[in-house]
Amino acid sequence: MTTTRRFLIGLTGAALLVAAPPRAGAGPNDPGYAKAFTCSACHGYDGASRSDTVPVLAGMPAWYLKKTIQDYASGKRPAAEMEPYAKMVLQLGVDDVANYFAKLPKQPTPVKADPAAVERGRASATQCAVCHGAAGKGDQAKGVPDLTGQPAGYLKAQMLLFKTDKRSPGDPSLSALKALMKTMSDDQFADLAAYWSSQR
Repeated sequence: MTTTRRFLIGLTGAALLVAAPPRAGAGPNDPGYAKAFTCSACHGYDGASRSDTVPVLAGMPAWYLKKTIQDYASGKRPAAEMEPYAKMVLQLGVDDVANYFAKLPKQPTPVKADPAAVERGRASATQCAVCHGAAGKGDQAKGVPDLTGQPAGYLKAQMLLFKTDKRSPGDPSLSALKALMKTMSDDQFADLAAYWSSQR
């Protein structure tokens, strides 16, 4: 993506932020309000992604969003489309941006999961509960994120990246997770993603 295109996307996001009414918990006077334009073109000005492949940021814990931005910016979590934006967020103030999205009310993905896939995924979800908890809400003490309400397409893509060691490659803290992913089929990923996406 060219610098000009990035600038135009950012400008569009900034215009949306100015024109949009403030959401509960984070208004125009919030330190992260104007800085969040960097994320708004893809994730939505309110962090409520409408895409099946782009995660919801609204209500995401600040600690996890900050870690994610730092990992993208450093290349620890390789993603050519995210790295330049993550670096922009670091320059603008990652704490302000992460806190801004954390204050927004969580809005689960509007993309509906296939009911049959949800039921199949429910049966396999106990494997995820070991780390993410029975309700899938994660564990800050262990650095484990909340899975619920995220788009199924995004969740499935992340599982595939873990399986092939393309997400946080070589990270020893994720070796057990990646070993588990290697025992699963892509169809199982789709079912698990549908299940966790459907949970609130």
